[in-house]
Order: sequence, then C-alpha cells, then structure tokens
Amino acid sequence: MAQTIDDILAAARTRLDRVRPDEAHAEAGGGAVLVDIRPAAQRAAEGEIPGALIVERNVLEWRFDPASDARLPVATGHDLRVIVFCSAGYTSSLAAASLHDLGLTRATDIVGGFQAWRAAGLPTAGGADR
Repeated sequence: MAQTIDDILAAARTRLDRVRPDEAHAEAGGGAVLVDIRPAAQRAAEGEIPGALIVERNVLEWRFDPASDARLPVATGHDLRVIVFCSAGYTSSLAAASLHDLGLTRATDIVGGFQAWRAAGLPTAGGADR
C-alpha cells in the first residue's frame, strides 16, 4: 500500500529524538556535529550556521557511512552524534532517519531547521534575505 510523504515523515520522526535549536547549539559546543544539508543557493539566500559542516543531501549517506570510501574524516564510527538541519526541519528528519538506517542511531535533526535557529537568535552568518 502506498504511503504519503506525511506518513513517511511521521514514521521517520518516531525514530528520532529531535532537538530544539538551543539544544543543538549546546550539543555542538560539546562535540556534536551540526550538518547543513541545504543546497548552495538556499545557504546563500538564508545564511549559514558558523562551524556547521556542509554536506548536501544527495551525498549525505556516503559521507557519514563509516564503511564508505567517500566518508568524511569525522565519520569514524556509528556512535557519532550528528545533528542535521535543513531550512524548516522536514528534509532533515528524513535525512536523519536515513543515517539511522546506516547504524548512526544517535543522529537527529533540529525542530524548525535553520529558520528556527535564526529565529532563536543563535549565531548565523551571511544570507541575502536577512
């Protein structure tokens, strides 16, 4: 039976312990890896979170799979705390669930994404639409 994207999103989110922007900020200060999966045009328009790792959505799994030849140096094991974000917190939930499928069960995303981070007054840089 076919599912709607709302069904898929809801199922993905049941697997995640999603975090608020302030929680993500605190965790990043403690060693969690913030990962921006937005495309370049969206980052240019909205701005960026200083220190976040930029890994566009289409290569995320290859960059974080510890068994992949294309993994990032930070992707050394399955216990890595990865906090993914997109613009509004929808695509990032699907991406974090995909990381769970790879065994990175501590992966999650930011509720409300970059927009919520910026609205919370947390550090950002750049952005044409500010």
